[in-house]
Amino acid sequence: MTVLNPYLTFSGNCEEAFNFYKSVFGGEFASIGRFSEMPPQEGMTVSDEDKNKIMHVSLPISKEATIMGCDDWGFRTTFGNNIGLSLSADSKEEADRLFEKLTQGGKATMPMGKTFWGSYFGMCTDRYNINWMISLDEKQANETSDQEHTMRAETMA
Repeated sequence: MTVLNPYLTFSGNCEEAFNFYKSVFGGEFASIGRFSEMPPQEGMTVSDEDKNKIMHVSLPISKEATIMGCDDWGFRTTFGNNIGLSLSADSKEEADRLFEKLTQGGKATMPMGKTFWGSYFGMCTDRYNINWMISLDEKQANETSDQEHTMRAETMA
């Protein structure tokens, strides 16, 4: 099943906002990463001012939903581009299909591919100017697939 999660972008106060959301919804951050943790990339440098900004944070708010976010970096957040929709696919094929369909009439802003954090991930803006992030946690997908195969085998036995 494909899961849809809101993705919020902030102008430098993402950590503050997510600590507030954590106080509202409870729970713990599933992940939190800063721009200082990015590996060096040609043509991209993170200023000392931006190193402590949030590159990605996720806070599960129920079994089915997670709110995610980041601070802007390399673009200026304005009303309208500060929210994206994050899809977690069940398979690489599903991730590619969703990405391909969402980019029809729109544009890919980061092609689907392996990331340094271990996901298969891409970003695009659809023809209606809605920002999308599509990801596949391949380790989790493989574990789920293994569990499903085991359950089917036990059912057939």
